[in-house]
Amino acid sequence: MSQVVLKLSMPDIVKMKQHYESQLTDKLPPGSVFSAKTANCSITAYKSGKVLFQGNGSESEASRWGKSEQKLSTKPTAPKSSTVLPPNFESWSVIGSDEVGTGDYFGPITVVAAYVDKKQIPLLKELGVKDSKNLKDDKIIEIAKQIKNIVPHSLLILHNEKYNQLQQKGMSQGKMKALLHNQAIGHVLSKIAPVKPEGILIDEFAKKDVYYQHLKGQQVIHKEDVYFSTKAEGLHLAVAAASILARYAFVQHFENLSKQAGFTIPKGAGPGVDKAAARLIKSKGQTVLPQFVKLHFANTQKAINLLKK
Repeated sequence: MSQVVLKLSMPDIVKMKQHYESQLTDKLPPGSVFSAKTANCSITAYKSGKVLFQGNGSESEASRWGKSEQKLSTKPTAPKSSTVLPPNFESWSVIGSDEVGTGDYFGPITVVAAYVDKKQIPLLKELGVKDSKNLKDDKIIEIAKQIKNIVPHSLLILHNEKYNQLQQKGMSQGKMKALLHNQAIGHVLSKIAPVKPEGILIDEFAKKDVYYQHLKGQQVIHKEDVYFSTKAEGLHLAVAAASILARYAFVQHFENLSKQAGFTIPKGAGPGVDKAAARLIKSKGQTVLPQFVKLHFANTQKAINLLKK
């Protein structure tokens, strides 16, 4: 299906709305000014100034109003995948799964599985959905608020206390993530039933056989039409949406931890994190660490060493 995007001024969009007055539709996507449907094209205008034309007549209809800012390709540029995906996978209806926080000393691990119907792909592109690693926190919050009510998803949060308990019992972080991904995918499958996705794509953190080894003994293990790939956010918008929603939840919990600490906690696991952990220990005592951090990270000992100097 042909798709064209124009960038127009708000006065021009108002004129367009008047022009299509008899063809306006009631269903308005988030952030839109109006939506209309002609015999061979659907038109959605957004507050950002972008106007999306979809359908066989999109090019001719768009040409009435100006030069195309971009013609949306049906095949986005994507990084090489460690898994060979089926042809045109990026245009399928897919459940994507991703996690955030595994490399951060402070804060929880957040895992999200999200279902994107192929009909939603143009809208998500318009809303700016892409890998959360390429977006600043304020943009992530803006996009997440727009998509969280239109994309069926499951959010699972592994708080620091529980993480440390599992780790101290011998469970690897890889197994924790596999359990969370499998559970989140199951939740989404239940939410969208009887609809079934054409595929499930997990942002690869372990090879397929290792992933399923982690799940051994679980009552339900989702294996049908499941694919794994590194940098999966660039292979399907479902993973990009999951990435944004997971990051949004992580940011919210991180802000709460900063309030509890009484100062802004840095992300990551670098030297600044060591200093923040030392400050936290000095002000609240070492016993509070389990609710703030992943204790087994080397940062714990580094923070203790800083206090000894």
